[in-house]
Amino acid sequence: MKQIVHIEGMTCQGCAANIEEAIAQLPVVETVKANPKTGIVEILHQSTLQTDDIKAVLPSKYALVDNPSTAPSKVKQLFPLGLIFVFLIGGTTIIHYPIFETKAVLPDFMGLFFVVFSFFKFLDLKGFQQSFRRYDPLAKSLPLYGLVYPFVELALGVLFLMRLEVQLALWLTLGILSITTLGVVRVLLSKQQIQCACLGSVLNLPMTEATFIENALMIGMATWMLL
Repeated sequence: MKQIVHIEGMTCQGCAANIEEAIAQLPVVETVKANPKTGIVEILHQSTLQTDDIKAVLPSKYALVDNPSTAPSKVKQLFPLGLIFVFLIGGTTIIHYPIFETKAVLPDFMGLFFVVFSFFKFLDLKGFQQSFRRYDPLAKSLPLYGLVYPFVELALGVLFLMRLEVQLALWLTLGILSITTLGVVRVLLSKQQIQCACLGSVLNLPMTEATFIENALMIGMATWMLL
């Protein structure tokens, strides 16, 4: 028997894993699949499963609801990403005002980008790894890569900001983001509804065209500077 319930309080893939583990403890349950974006939890069980049984095993931070709240609009979901880019552009502008030389501006923007985005991933390394491996081809085959990735991003940020081994940093940026973008394109083409891990698992950012544009922008910058 298949049962679908709505649970509020999920903000990341780590939350989904916690809920799946909790509900799976019930004797009649065979499989559980939770979606942190929609709050939908699909439960496959052998016999009747009461909602009170589910409530009893749920961690206190989650709530089983009969009438789920309306999902936020795409604009609202992407607001954190847009705000971060506004601050990155503003910070880079302040650093270089009033003289803007492209060869000087781009490394600083890219450096700030990597440092800021790595910060969000460090807030929940395990949650990021779980989300990242759902679409990044390399993280799927090498789980350890998901744990190492935030450190790589931070290192790239430092290299760009300090103008150390910039050529190496550009090639690494080009290679790493090209692999990730391939995974993003596959998700978009398949129209899957999964969480983007670019801001870690702390912010529930959906995988959309904005994710592709973000990666393409960085790839374009790296390519231009290598020419």
